[in-house]
Amino acid sequence: MQVLKFGGTSVGSSKNINKVISILESYSKKDRVACVVSAVGGITDKLLLAGEQAKQKDQTFKDTFNTILNIHLDIINDLNPKNSQVLLDYLDDKSTALKQLLEGIYLINELSPKTSDKLVSFGEKISSFIISETMKNRGLSVARKNTQELIITNSNYTKAEVDYQRTNANIQAYFKSTEEQITVLPGFISKSVQGEETTLGRGGSDFTAAIIAAALQVDQLDIWTDVSGMFTTNPKLVKQAYPIKTISYQEAMELSHFGAKVLYPPTVQPVLDLNIPIHIKNTNAPEDTGTIISNEETRTSNPVTGISNIGNIALLTLQGSGMVGIPGFSKRLFETLAQEKINVILITQASSEHSICLGIDAGDAERAKMAVDLIFENEIALHKIDPIIVETGLSIIALVGDNMKNHQGISGKMFSTLGKNNINIRAIAQGASEKNISAVIADKDVKKALNTLHEQFFEAKTKQLNVFITGVGNVGERLVEQIKQQRTYLKENLKINLRIIGLSNSRTMCFDEEGIDLKDWKTILANGPKASLDGFLQQVIDLNLRNSIFVDVTANEEVARLYPNYLRESIGVVACNKIACSSAMDTYALLKRLSLKYNAPFLFETNVGAGLPVIDTLNNLVASGDKITSIQAVLSGSLNFVFNHFNDTTRFYDVVKQAQAEGYTEPDPRIDLSGVDVARKILILARESGMDMNLEDIENNSFLSESGLHSDTVADFFQTLIEDEDHYQRLYAAAKAKHCRLKYVAQFHNAKASVGLQEIPEGHPFYNLEGKDNIVMFYTHRYPEQPMIIKGAGAGADVTASGLFADIIRLGNN
Repeated sequence: MQVLKFGGTSVGSSKNINKVISILESYSKKDRVACVVSAVGGITDKLLLAGEQAKQKDQTFKDTFNTILNIHLDIINDLNPKNSQVLLDYLDDKSTALKQLLEGIYLINELSPKTSDKLVSFGEKISSFIISETMKNRGLSVARKNTQELIITNSNYTKAEVDYQRTNANIQAYFKSTEEQITVLPGFISKSVQGEETTLGRGGSDFTAAIIAAALQVDQLDIWTDVSGMFTTNPKLVKQAYPIKTISYQEAMELSHFGAKVLYPPTVQPVLDLNIPIHIKNTNAPEDTGTIISNEETRTSNPVTGISNIGNIALLTLQGSGMVGIPGFSKRLFETLAQEKINVILITQASSEHSICLGIDAGDAERAKMAVDLIFENEIALHKIDPIIVETGLSIIALVGDNMKNHQGISGKMFSTLGKNNINIRAIAQGASEKNISAVIADKDVKKALNTLHEQFFEAKTKQLNVFITGVGNVGERLVEQIKQQRTYLKENLKINLRIIGLSNSRTMCFDEEGIDLKDWKTILANGPKASLDGFLQQVIDLNLRNSIFVDVTANEEVARLYPNYLRESIGVVACNKIACSSAMDTYALLKRLSLKYNAPFLFETNVGAGLPVIDTLNNLVASGDKITSIQAVLSGSLNFVFNHFNDTTRFYDVVKQAQAEGYTEPDPRIDLSGVDVARKILILARESGMDMNLEDIENNSFLSESGLHSDTVADFFQTLIEDEDHYQRLYAAAKAKHCRLKYVAQFHNAKASVGLQEIPEGHPFYNLEGKDNIVMFYTHRYPEQPMIIKGAGAGADVTASGLFADIIRLGNN
């Protein structure tokens, strides 16, 4: 004898029912088959909805009834277009009874548990009849047996307890007497000893199949559903989840208890003692291996078998100093909840006995609070304890595995992984068996938590980085193209799965939770909604993805002001925008504090030297215990380009225009030529060296003419360059006369900093600095005479983009 169970999705349409019939026909060629079926997918919910509508005197119960009727009519007509009269007569009979029941509920304005069981029983009765009659019409050897004649229970309506002695005798007697090759049985439904209709609880069709399998002592119970087994976690929330080949009964029960809907938790019990394996299979992909649940020991290097979650949780907290050392509080609390038939999902208690936390279904929260506050009314009035505290909007996530107890650090790894992604834990529970570690978190964090934990425990150490880029201009465009080019390399060699989730320029923005298609990103961005800095921030927060990184490729002060908002959400910030790090010292210090507090890296290597490792080298020197005594640097690639190309045969105006056209200056070249940009850079280096300094503390010796320095617009500024050509030629002539070259130099020494144009003599390290190159010389306690020198291209879209890219990768390796 073989026992198969098909869930609601497996019988949810005529197409799927045909698949079920095909599977049953195949199985029946090998042995006799007992087939347990659920109601058509969604029907039980609709029956309950109709009952609730009728109870509330809501006439729309008639519409819901008609929807239920039409779903079944469509299935019958699709399956049996020529031989459907018997089915139509049966449906007419059942629908008449259902309508009368709903009208009765409407008239008396009441829906008791007893009536509810009668109401929902229609789903399985109708689906089992449709399937059995369809197979008869196709010439198969089939019988239908109402399980209400086999499974006997007590009168605990909606979740009845089985009388196994009578039930087993009934099942064994029936299957000894039947001769048909296939027997179809409605799941979920049963009858009490008194003959009243009862049900085995939501998900009870699994339970029905297990009861029959245990009574007949079959070799294996097959449960067919719409997924290929029990997954490492919820595949709807985690794309990388995959089926578990083998799992123990205990692990399966733990995962099912915490939301793995493939299996109804009580299902395991009837087959557990008899060691009957349960095989989870996919109706839509019968060739898939599925999951086998058994007592067979499975050896694996991973101590964690699966991650599960259950939503719609309320956390109840009973607390007060009057609880400490006083026995009986827990007893009274749990007795009260039991009397209200409220199931406790999670329990945790402080060792001080000052508080007890309980996780329950949020739908029971109000009733639980009223009951508990009433039972402790006297203690609350005497201020020995507080009124019970109720928190909603929560979920439970659970790490499950039989082998977790043999591995150290699992809980530490779990909680540190969640903490790094700003997932706050409200309560923790771990049993002495160490097979389950549970945590209560906010509903909004469930997807991020499951993905984060799955990446940590199940994926081949591939870290997913979710990047959001604001400022897709010249540099930003190069960054996107570099990411597009290197994605495969990063995944294969660095185990980093880098996805661009959001893009924005000054006009539009776009988002894709699964990653923007970089083959056509420009078109996608152009067709996106209107750009908004606050809107972009809110979308990043709402997506709430793990390992999120915000990349600022602008020179915009408003964007820089939003960095604290990103960091507070544990979103890393990578910036080439120098405004934040060169603003008020309080702002700089705040960003550093927020980065540490929320474990959100704040990297800005490209603030100084574009792609050169200037800040990283400085930080490594300081971290290793060295002390910076002096810095000398040429930090403006644009100014170096300008003065390397300017001479007595060229106009200063033409050289600046060329630098702007080639992307070496900001769109407003005054930022570069006024020295403000270089002042910001030396300020950042001074701060990273440990100095408390502001921009106004930097001495700025400008080389611009007075009219150029005070020009109102970019156009006015360029006009002054033409008018004041003699001023710039005199600067060049003076340097040439001394056999020097002009370089714009930044200096830091003795807690003072300055920037300005200098005449550099031959033999100096700055003299032969060509093109757009930068050079930085660090003098330290370890490098007192011969400085540490960093030299290379310090401007240009490609090198700046590569510097940003390097910071992103650095975050990935963090």
